[in-house]
Amino acid sequence: MTQMEELTTVASPPATRLVGLETRDLSAWFGDHKVLDRVSLTMAPGEVTALIGPSGCGKSTYLRILNRMHEMVKTAKLAGQVLLDGGDVYAPGRRPADVRARVGMVFQRPNPFPAMSIYDNVASGLKLAGIKVAKARRDELVETSLIKAGLWTEVRSRLRSPGGALSGGQQQRLCIARSLAVEPDVLLMDEPCSALDPTSTRRVEETIAELRGRLTIVIVTHNMQQAARVSQKCAFFLASHDTPGKVVEFGPTQQVFEDPRDARTADYVHGRFG
Repeated sequence: MTQMEELTTVASPPATRLVGLETRDLSAWFGDHKVLDRVSLTMAPGEVTALIGPSGCGKSTYLRILNRMHEMVKTAKLAGQVLLDGGDVYAPGRRPADVRARVGMVFQRPNPFPAMSIYDNVASGLKLAGIKVAKARRDELVETSLIKAGLWTEVRSRLRSPGGALSGGQQQRLCIARSLAVEPDVLLMDEPCSALDPTSTRRVEETIAELRGRLTIVIVTHNMQQAARVSQKCAFFLASHDTPGKVVEFGPTQQVFEDPRDARTADYVHGRFG
């Protein structure tokens, strides 16, 4: 059976309802420095939304706000709402760990536990989320997560080998599998290919394509070609030295790239600045 057949057979779209994510008038600060200003976006269920824009315009901060990582910085402040399936993730009494189990994160650089086996790296996602399952169910989740991440065929004969022995691209897909093990509703990806070679980047993009329709994905990328390839919606963020980051344009990816409504968007996507 080929890897594509495995993905089609084992990782077929779930029967459960897909969940979207929305922000309303979201503003953010680090101390007295305002970094985001009234960002309102709707990330549709089962779609890939790309966040593009120059460095320092607040894209990664916005991404971290979506699963409550922003508040881990002592000076961080927030206004507005983040709605997951209509419920505010910052509502009083809502546990950050519960939010992060439903809204997973893949970081810019692969961060597997290097001495831990491939199997245990994936299973650690369950432990970190406080999810206890029987061994048979854990085995199933590890296998299914690796298949969804496009890594199963490459590692199934060496699941007990250290995760740190994998290549950079394989490590990033291992981190994706770890996030998928808790069966999140949303997967956030912060420049997941910036440290990878072109071949590994292609494999991660193929993984994103396979996951589309199974969960909601939000990806930050500086690669305009990647944003055009993997996303269905695109948001262009912009900031200046005296104004915080805000969304200049948001819409279907093809429209943003081929027929942008704002001249600043056209200049950015065509490489005239940034």
